[in-house]
Amino acid sequence: MSRSLLARAVEGEQEAFRELTDPYRRELQFHCYRILGSMHDAEDALQETLVSAWRGLARFEQRSPLRAWLYRIATNRCLDALRDAGRRRPPDPEPSYALPAPTRMGEVSWLEPYPDALLEGITDTTPGPEARYETRETIELAFIAALQALPPRQRAALLLRDVLGFRAAEVAGMLDSSEDSVKGALKRARSTIDRLQGAEPRHRAPQPGSDGERELVRRFADAWVADDIDSVVALLADDAWFSMPPSPLEYQGAPAIAACLRAITSRRGERRFTLIPTRANTQPAFGRYRHDEDAQSAHAVGLLVLTIEGERISAVTSFTDSSVLPYFGLPRTLRL
Repeated sequence: MSRSLLARAVEGEQEAFRELTDPYRRELQFHCYRILGSMHDAEDALQETLVSAWRGLARFEQRSPLRAWLYRIATNRCLDALRDAGRRRPPDPEPSYALPAPTRMGEVSWLEPYPDALLEGITDTTPGPEARYETRETIELAFIAALQALPPRQRAALLLRDVLGFRAAEVAGMLDSSEDSVKGALKRARSTIDRLQGAEPRHRAPQPGSDGERELVRRFADAWVADDIDSVVALLADDAWFSMPPSPLEYQGAPAIAACLRAITSRRGERRFTLIPTRANTQPAFGRYRHDEDAQSAHAVGLLVLTIEGERISAVTSFTDSSVLPYFGLPRTLRL
């Protein structure tokens, strides 16, 4: 880092500050997303981080790299947000129609997808030598959901140490804690993540954009739009999951998922849907649009994300909040 650039930023030159921080903005935003589980909240936390860094730049003594200093600020802004009583989530929504009994009630109800368009540069970042996970694994929805089940400081410690690869001493400094405390938090966090993600080895997903992925995704979309439940279920792994954040209801296995989907489609009547492909958390996804009665337009009703393992779909996550679609470059309304 150029000392003259830092000096100019300290003296109040905003362009110099942007030049210092721009290389880290996307990875800092995604770090906030990992902690908060929300695209909207991550954007707010990033702005608060940059404001805090701007105001505190004169106190940056370069005893640690600028990147580590920014991560310290971002992490603590996120922890503050999680402590903020004003950030309480509304109660889990009650379905407006009867659904079959779920396989389980999910531990995490608040979760939003993250657009692949904002992952550029993040997926190519090499974690530090202390990292325990592959980068792509820590971007996928299953990992983000598992993180949300951890207490905030355990979540932060695991991300800083096991995902980003900072040393234990660095993590302790970022969290204003001791190394022993960090090690204890990591031990508990790793145990929880292992329990939620399962110990069985996963089949490797096909490469994004590969022929195998495209064909599987095409077949799913055709079956989903046609309300062909049998064909949808035929594409799923035997132990596949279906969930509908923010509802906590989760269904596993073909019979349970088929029963849930039939209950949903029975309420649609003659209303049809259109799926617009996109990508979220490195996974195939679709913007979901419900046709108006006049069939002249369709309005956004959510986002579907598919998790693929081997040649089957292992999870379908149906987000019912359409407010995230603009982040994916998708419109709120389609003209048919």
